[in-house]
Amino acid sequence: MIKFALKRFCIAILLLIGMSFVTFWLMHATPGNFFDSLKLNPQISQETISRYEKLYGLNEPLLVQYIHWLTNVCKGEFGYSFFYNVPISHVILTRLGNTFILSLVSFLFTWGLAIPLGIWAALHHNRFIDRLLSMFSFAAFSTPGFFLAILLLYMVSQWGILPLGGMHSPDYESFSWGTKLKDLGAHLVIPTLVLSLASIASLQRIMRGNMLAVLRQHYITAARAKGLPEHQVIYRHALKNAFNPMVTLLGYELSGLLSGAALIEIVCSWPGLGMLTLTAVRSKDVYVVMASLLLGSALLLIGNFIADIALMRLDPRIADGKQ
Repeated sequence: MIKFALKRFCIAILLLIGMSFVTFWLMHATPGNFFDSLKLNPQISQETISRYEKLYGLNEPLLVQYIHWLTNVCKGEFGYSFFYNVPISHVILTRLGNTFILSLVSFLFTWGLAIPLGIWAALHHNRFIDRLLSMFSFAAFSTPGFFLAILLLYMVSQWGILPLGGMHSPDYESFSWGTKLKDLGAHLVIPTLVLSLASIASLQRIMRGNMLAVLRQHYITAARAKGLPEHQVIYRHALKNAFNPMVTLLGYELSGLLSGAALIEIVCSWPGLGMLTLTAVRSKDVYVVMASLLLGSALLLIGNFIADIALMRLDPRIADGKQ
């Protein structure tokens, strides 16, 4: 286990360096930088702009800038935001918490609903409920998330039953704790539904297929032949083996929720990393973009690592190298 963890850690570091360098290059491949907009201001002299460019190393070659940024990251310094005029850690931490709340609620809602639905569809194979869930899955796959978000926001605007966007009501600070949680929950409904719908459809179909494949195995037939109750056959023998492949999807689902949340945050005006990254890209705030990408990449790798460890715990054959 220690050897495996060290190997994955080394690979993760190399992947992070590679992804960060590609992003750094892409940000510099587009023409101009943040200080080009200041050149349009007649009150700011060219000497001032040149001094800022020298201060932040923007007049250095690309590789020198990247090494300087990577060295600072290793020291725990993510740089300075040109647009917000504050250290990036101050900007990222507030937005990261908001994105984490949305992603966590969506993650729990997705897996808490998709797995039981997949099991239910497999146990009622080719019956009405199975066909109904299949129709729901295909409809969810074919509906873009941003379009669904706009549609739900329009419906809510007509009915007036939920907030139209944002994370809190204007007078949120004057609420009691219970009212604050209720207000936050109301603002979470639309982005959570939009963010979870496609994932629920996908995971439900995968779980259904895994469960059907396991239920056809000989050891399931043998367990039933021994006279075991059906609920023990399903939940003690079949479910564990059917769920093993789902564990490998945990890491990708975590990263997918974060990347998907970026677009939904913009549509629903959720103050998270998505809005922050969009503003940073449009304003050429390079170091904010790099910090956002670094967090997303790290979460992807951490999620995959946790999924691998969990799968090894669930299936001893993998830990023994037999699969």
